[in-house]
Amino acid sequence: MSSATIKKIIPCKKEQLIEMVLDIEKYPEFVPWCIEGKIYEKNESSDLITFKGDLKVGKSILNETFSSHVTYYREKDKIIVTNLDGPLKHLKNEWKFKEVNNATQLEFFVDFELKNPILNGIMKKSFELGLNKIAKSFEERATKLFK
Repeated sequence: MSSATIKKIIPCKKEQLIEMVLDIEKYPEFVPWCIEGKIYEKNESSDLITFKGDLKVGKSILNETFSSHVTYYREKDKIIVTNLDGPLKHLKNEWKFKEVNNATQLEFFVDFELKNPILNGIMKKSFELGLNKIAKSFEERATKLFK
C-alpha cells in the first residue's frame, strides 16, 4: 500500500474549499490525469452529505474508472472517501479543514493499493511526485477561484 499526508494553508474560506473538493464533476478542469467526474446517489442532511462518485483517470486510451463513496461530516469539517469499485483494491482519502485567520489549513491523507501488483509497483515509484502534483492543482485552483 502507498500512503501519505499533505498539509497546506490555502488562502480561502473553509466552506469554499470544502465545496470545491466535493465538486468532483469539475476535477477534469484542473486535476492532472482526471478525464471525467460523475456524482450520483447524492443525499444531504443537516450533518452529512453523502454520494457515490466515479472518476475516470488516465491518459488518452490508457484510462480507468473507479467508483467511490464520499461522506462529508459537517460538524467535523471532514471528508472521507472509500473505494467501491474499479482498479483499486483499497482506497481511503481523508480531507480535514480548519479555518486559520483568513485562510484554511488543509490536511489530506491518502492510503491506497491497486489490484494489479505490477501497476502497484510502478505507482509506488511515482506516488509522491504524482500526489504532490495533484495537491498543487487543488491549491492553484482554490487560489484562482477564491483569492
